[in-house]
Amino acid sequence: MGELIHDGRPTACAGDAAFAYVDAHTEHANIGFFFGAFLDDPAGLLQGAGKRMRHIKLRTSRMPDEAALSELIIAAYHDIRRRLDETRL
Repeated sequence: MGELIHDGRPTACAGDAAFAYVDAHTEHANIGFFFGAFLDDPAGLLQGAGKRMRHIKLRTSRMPDEAALSELIIAAYHDIRRRLDETRL
């Protein structure tokens, strides 16, 4: 796994493929997932209605469940690895 800055945002990658980013705002921060619409989200943390992308808002007054957030990050990593493997077949 690697990191880079893409469009001014810290971005997590698996190989050459980005799967998550962090975006800081004045009142909150977002953790975004490039293929978040395809992730299982039993805790209902993901927001957004885009075709592929979803994000989680982090606010000091209301932080998400840490275990559920960790599971989404791991799931996003496994999802992008699967997508990379499928393109190599």
